[in-house]
Amino acid sequence: MSLRDDQLATLKAAGKDFDYYNIANLDGIDHLPYSLKVLVENLVRNIDGANITDEHVKTLLDWDPNAEPSHEIQFTPSRVIMQDFTGVPCIVDLATMRDAVKELGGDPEVINPQVQSDMVIDHSVQIDKYGIADAVQQNMDIEYQRNGERYQFLRWGQQAFKNFRVVPPGTGIIHQVNIEYLAKVVMSKAEANGNTLAYLDSCVGTDSHTTTENGLGVLGWGVGGIEAEAAMLGQPISMLVPRVVGFKLTGSIPEGVTATDVVLTITDMLRKHGVVGKFVEFYGEGIASVPLANRATIGNMGPEFGSTCGIFPIDNVTLDYLRLTGRSEEQVALVEAYAKANKLWGDASDPDYVEPQYSEYEELDLGTVVPSIAGPKRPQDRILLSEAKEMFEKTAPAYETEKTVKDPVAVSTDFRGDFDIENGDVAIASITSCTNTSNPSVMIAAGLIARNAHAKGLKPKPWVKTSLAPGSQVVADYLKAAGLQDDLDALGYQLVGFGCATCIGNSGPLLPEISEAINANDLTVTAVLSGNRNFEGRISPDVKMNYLASPPLVIAYALAGTMDFDFETQPLGTDADGNDVYLKDIWPTNSEVAAVVDGTVSREMFLKDYASVFDGDHRWKGLDVPEGELFAWNDKSTYVRKQTFFDGMKATPDPVADIHGARVLALLGDSVTTDHISPAGAFKASGPAGKYLTERGVEPKNFNSYGSRRGNHEIMVRGTFGNIRLRNQLLASVGEEVTPGGFTYDFLAKKPTTIFEASRDYIDNKVPLVVLAGKEYGTGSSRDWAAKGTVMLGVKAVITESFERIHRSNLIGMGVLPLQFPAGESYESLGLNGTETYDIAGVEKLNEGVTPKTVHVTATHEDGSKTEFDAVVRIDTPGEADYYRNGGILQYVLRNLMK
Repeated sequence: MSLRDDQLATLKAAGKDFDYYNIANLDGIDHLPYSLKVLVENLVRNIDGANITDEHVKTLLDWDPNAEPSHEIQFTPSRVIMQDFTGVPCIVDLATMRDAVKELGGDPEVINPQVQSDMVIDHSVQIDKYGIADAVQQNMDIEYQRNGERYQFLRWGQQAFKNFRVVPPGTGIIHQVNIEYLAKVVMSKAEANGNTLAYLDSCVGTDSHTTTENGLGVLGWGVGGIEAEAAMLGQPISMLVPRVVGFKLTGSIPEGVTATDVVLTITDMLRKHGVVGKFVEFYGEGIASVPLANRATIGNMGPEFGSTCGIFPIDNVTLDYLRLTGRSEEQVALVEAYAKANKLWGDASDPDYVEPQYSEYEELDLGTVVPSIAGPKRPQDRILLSEAKEMFEKTAPAYETEKTVKDPVAVSTDFRGDFDIENGDVAIASITSCTNTSNPSVMIAAGLIARNAHAKGLKPKPWVKTSLAPGSQVVADYLKAAGLQDDLDALGYQLVGFGCATCIGNSGPLLPEISEAINANDLTVTAVLSGNRNFEGRISPDVKMNYLASPPLVIAYALAGTMDFDFETQPLGTDADGNDVYLKDIWPTNSEVAAVVDGTVSREMFLKDYASVFDGDHRWKGLDVPEGELFAWNDKSTYVRKQTFFDGMKATPDPVADIHGARVLALLGDSVTTDHISPAGAFKASGPAGKYLTERGVEPKNFNSYGSRRGNHEIMVRGTFGNIRLRNQLLASVGEEVTPGGFTYDFLAKKPTTIFEASRDYIDNKVPLVVLAGKEYGTGSSRDWAAKGTVMLGVKAVITESFERIHRSNLIGMGVLPLQFPAGESYESLGLNGTETYDIAGVEKLNEGVTPKTVHVTATHEDGSKTEFDAVVRIDTPGEADYYRNGGILQYVLRNLMK
């Protein structure tokens, strides 16, 4: 008998009996953090005697808060969630795996998601039209024209695969749809014996902001598309039992402060504390006064503060939110009964409550939070709103060049009239993204600012591109019900779509006259958005500086028209009587916001909007969909192509080999993000991907975004490392000018060229490649193509000072070796500049079932001298070693399924 059999018990909820795995009586459970109790239940339920044993459970119950992570466990998510940019390649890979199984003589039907897998199509809408009454309809029409092929493919997948559902375009943002509808908190399923099993909801997603669900007490985080595919196919995720940071919240939010200000403060604090690879858990009596929407806003920013998750326990606030969002009373009763029976109830005022032990501690008195923004290029770079003008003036010169015109530039447009623009002007002010639009308090606050500004005759400046892209249709309902949408419309904040628009880089084009003036005069214009991502080059190719702000502050900056503005001392304009109007004159009080939220946001809205969530509109229903278990690939398609990862694959893998004679493809600095590596946003006709499309008869106006073409590996590999803000210092090492973008030096052809073209030359000549970089390599979203593109360029190893979690595991998942310089060393300190050739010895130990702690790297300089060092091997778990030996996680899964 195993623990799995011993702990099976019966739970009564809402008049029904459920089987469940009781962890409440296990020795050591009481003082564990909530998040680790979730992992205990996950392990007990999935004990199989091989991958997961009683010993793994005991190790977790014996968790030492002060120990460094060293124990590997297998986490088996209950669900997988995807958005379309990262989800399409997952479904392409599953479809290709069906072909591969058939070619190896197996049954293609073995390839199916083994757990509930949902895709929310939310990343494809672009803001082409704005500031007009039917912007949302026009943008959706354009979206379907651009993405028809992809949507047909996804409709095929919806019919061909079991356990796979699609939420069609125009519904909402993945994370908002997840917390408002898809997440169960406690799941149930029928068993073979006729009973019903209740078990904890846990969910990984192909978007790093999956942590939004942590606000509901659902454990999960963003994974690469590669890990998500494995989880869909029933593979557990290998992980080390983490350190857990306890974050105590006390006090309450003061007047004039928003949930966004709180989350930017927490992000700032936790980045400084250092939480990469750790769990963060919020606790204390103070959390009872934190609304669920605020919890979700905080959880959402987990990737920004760098932790794996940012979770809250289940309590009465959770139950109230489940009721509000339309969950059944039976489901709410099950969540309450289950959480209380399994010591997962987080009410700190309960006499039986036991405060968990944590590895590290942080504390924030919410009463000390002040209005803040973050920027101009990282979400953790918080700026007090009172110091924003001063900080802008300090940082702006770094973005100017000798070509930058300092004087105002005259612009004449049909749409917005004539005006001057200058450095610092706000070109985009967008209310968008899962971080804030799932939070009624900040959305209502934005609506009230719009009402007050409209009443005083204020308008955004004509050069500001204004847009409102809520995360669900419920937001549109309550803004309309409160009468606030009319005021938003009056300020140019008409609905433009329901999706992850500006935050993902789908801000759409600026007016051509504005874009031309910016680029001809090298102006440094800015964007302000209510999102979570503001990395360089992400929001718009025309905008150099990007700032995160709450929805009401987005409108405030649209009214100001410039980042070079002090809201304390400068008026936003004048009213009808000629009186100066300041931000404080139009800012609503907390009680005013709360009154509107309480009076308009209702359970009925959620029930109505989610009643037909999988049905789609006439556009979705009208798509022509192919049928059959195997997808009929179209060789002429520029959107969806059969992947090449399985070409020539054998039933058993070849041994892994040491690396000899490798050349450096890219020499990069600190904080290289997955945005720098993985293609996203718009691309140029002159680049390798643009040329590929042009050669196939696609006009530039129909290029669409990289994200929308992630199902075509030919395009994605051509755009890898192609970000316009990437600076490959290898060019400087050989005396060439460092041209921003995807450029390198080809040591075989002895000339500068694109990274893609150089890689083809190296591959043709069987020369392996390496990438050298600094600290925090791979920060950013969970992007499978940052790893897929890297391997397709012929890169065998990436050597850095440190990695972010998701990208490191994704590299292994694609068969790329992640290595770190010895502690305290860098390529600069070792005297390396990328002109060397590299030999890496000791990799072959993996063939003996041993993961070496280090491998020996020999860098041979052009003069024949050598620099040698032992690089740390960042294959952190035995499971990751299995993936690397198989050439990647998908090959490992496919071989296992074939067995």
